[in-house]
Amino acid sequence: MQIVLVRVIITIINFIILYFVLKYFFFDTVNNRITSREEEIAFKIKSADENQQKSKEILAKHNKLLTSSKQEGKNIVEEYKNKASKVSDDIIKDAQKEAQLILSRAKTEADREREKAKDDIKSQVVNLAMLVSSKALEGSIDEEQHRRLIQDFISKVGI
Repeated sequence: MQIVLVRVIITIINFIILYFVLKYFFFDTVNNRITSREEEIAFKIKSADENQQKSKEILAKHNKLLTSSKQEGKNIVEEYKNKASKVSDDIIKDAQKEAQLILSRAKTEADREREKAKDDIKSQVVNLAMLVSSKALEGSIDEEQHRRLIQDFISKVGI
């Protein structure tokens, strides 16, 4: 194999011409496309990073909101438990007051009945005393017997 100098020079000249033709028609276009694609990829990466950051922020907000909502729910439940307890206590207090009122009325009624019974007994005692007195007056008894009869009567009745 022989190296021919003329051929090598012609090949180098052809290569240089081809290089300038390609550079003139294609290199700028290809470089513009590559640059454009790099910028587009960089923009998409930046956009993806921003979206990821926004997603993390939204997730954090939602988690915070969820935690807040759970706490608020617990507070509401606790508040209603307290209200229910208070209502229950009020009902119990009212029932106790009502029971005390009923007991007071019953005691008052029992006292009235006791007084009425005492009055009835007294009137019966008076009637019986009058009966004894009338019997004593029917017969002739002296004052000593009369007192003894009244004492017997009183001891039997229990006044």
